[in-house]
Amino acid sequence: MTALAVLAARLRAELGADRVVSDRQELRTYECDGLAHYQVIPGLVVLPRDAGECARTVRGCVAAGVPFVARGSGTGLSGGALPHAEGVLIVTSKMRAIVEVAPADERAVVEPGVINLHVTRAATPHGYYYAPDPSSQQICSIGGNVAENSGGAHCLKYGFTTHHVTGAQVVTPDGELVELGGRAPDTPGYDLLGAFVGSEGTLGIATRVTVKLTRLPESVRTLLAAFATTDQAGAATSAIIAAGVVPAAVEMMDALAIEAAEAAVACGYPAGAGAVLIVELDGPAAEVEAQFDQVTALCEAGGAFELRIAADAAERALFWKGRKSAFAAVGRISPDYIVQDGVIPRTALPEVLHRIGEVARSHGVRVANVFHAGDGNLHPLVLFDEGVPGQAERAEEVSGAIIDLCIEYGGSITGEHGVGMDKAKYMPRMFTDDDLDTMHLLRCAFDPAGLANPGKIFPTPRLCGEVPRVHKAGEPAAAELF
Repeated sequence: MTALAVLAARLRAELGADRVVSDRQELRTYECDGLAHYQVIPGLVVLPRDAGECARTVRGCVAAGVPFVARGSGTGLSGGALPHAEGVLIVTSKMRAIVEVAPADERAVVEPGVINLHVTRAATPHGYYYAPDPSSQQICSIGGNVAENSGGAHCLKYGFTTHHVTGAQVVTPDGELVELGGRAPDTPGYDLLGAFVGSEGTLGIATRVTVKLTRLPESVRTLLAAFATTDQAGAATSAIIAAGVVPAAVEMMDALAIEAAEAAVACGYPAGAGAVLIVELDGPAAEVEAQFDQVTALCEAGGAFELRIAADAAERALFWKGRKSAFAAVGRISPDYIVQDGVIPRTALPEVLHRIGEVARSHGVRVANVFHAGDGNLHPLVLFDEGVPGQAERAEEVSGAIIDLCIEYGGSITGEHGVGMDKAKYMPRMFTDDDLDTMHLLRCAFDPAGLANPGKIFPTPRLCGEVPRVHKAGEPAAAELF
């Protein structure tokens, strides 16, 4: 029997047959995450129901020398939860208890399979909500949000997942159950929790997460502004931030993205718009009213030809429906597409969008742009038809060129989707070999056997204790540092 077969038998005996999936057709359910461009059928799938079962699974993998990958809802867009063909996929979707909601402490404790939006639903009766809101918040899980350091439309004002996690119970890559952080805003010593959030499953698996709750604002006002061009919308965004206003969110969609959203959800955005901005302000009522008047005036001065103000929660939800559905909506106008993710300085938006358009036209593909305009986080959707010879390759080239543009303008290769499989090859364009080696030393400190989500983030195989670079005379090798 293979090591994987022996491990499967052991886990069935320890956890129960219903927790272990080995049938090939059932395994295909888990062959990719939200980035279907990469597909691998896992060797084995395990569905633990609590932290103890998760830890036992990891210990079994370590004893058998079998790699393992953690997966939540599978909504990631970087291939971060792509399985290993000879490994175990540990799916945390059955670990979905909201353990505690503590409004007095402004904290909630949840298991990793809890859906993002469900945290807010549990906290709302107490006058609180959970601020990070990825577009997939109705289906993405907290464990995956922690792994990818997810953001969302309101990250402009409220920050990313890392700003809202104060503690985590973690299964380390050797199967030990440990606590990082806690309920306090900060803990003494090295910030291991900060290293863990956003580590994409390479430093362990979260089995319980303590998150901050944010008090529901007294007032929320939402504006939809239509512009003839993305240049005008970008300039208006910069004017709003330059005026000292920090909205909860400033989102932009271009004409192609609007077309897709209309086809999918009939959001009713203004006809003929080359771009729309969704600007949302929240906070004390007096402050929101004053800033809202300011934002309205700046949009009008910036060339907005139509302004709509949400009259109630239902209309506000309709404004957001088009934006939140944009990624999936593109499927209405293109059989295949690549969701890209990069960051640029906000002031460079017009120039970068022009250059993205030029690259797309030169390659004969279309690009729909959806992005968090307030903080320069781009989500270009590169459209293609895999059935047309050469289109997939050209789309890949355009996708890479967009990443190069982000780096050229002083930005980043990812804002919130993570590196995973999709962007590992771009890491050397942003970081030096020494940078990558330093990151890898941290990874090796947590996972010296290299079993936790192998093959992700780093562009080439980097073995713990054998960092692939030339060392200077007298310099300790990686193996001597631990």
